[in-house]
Amino acid sequence: MITVDRNFVNAISAKAKNTSRKRLNHNFHKKYNDTLQRMLNAVEPYSYIQPHKHEDPDKREIFFILKGSILVIEFDDSGNITDHVILKAESGNLVAEIAERTWHSIIALEKGSVVYEFKDGPYSPIDDKNFAPWAPKEGDNACNEYIDSILNKLNLQMH
Repeated sequence: MITVDRNFVNAISAKAKNTSRKRLNHNFHKKYNDTLQRMLNAVEPYSYIQPHKHEDPDKREIFFILKGSILVIEFDDSGNITDHVILKAESGNLVAEIAERTWHSIIALEKGSVVYEFKDGPYSPIDDKNFAPWAPKEGDNACNEYIDSILNKLNLQMH
């Protein structure tokens, strides 16, 4: 049996703070070729996840908030925001499911944010994500500015 308690979530979150990418995932699936990928994803503010979509092969992605708050954003093919939700247990917004072939990203709005993520498998680093050509690449100097532009468009702030 796999269980996730508050101590485990806090431990993953603490480890994420000390990584260069300001995020860390803990996989529960045994192999990358499992048909259901399950993981905790601890994300700190200004950890940049380049907008991407899952196609060829098509995959759905589901986020369940466990701690903190996460902005989930969907985009059109030109990079315009088409939908968003803030996942935060206290607000009652608990889950977001991203359809196949949909540009998306997440942004942590609070320190110590953690989601339980489910994604169709298998995982292959070669074709898992198709990155948006209209967004900065991870590691680019413009990443924080891009995050701020999204937050400004939605009139949101990090806490």
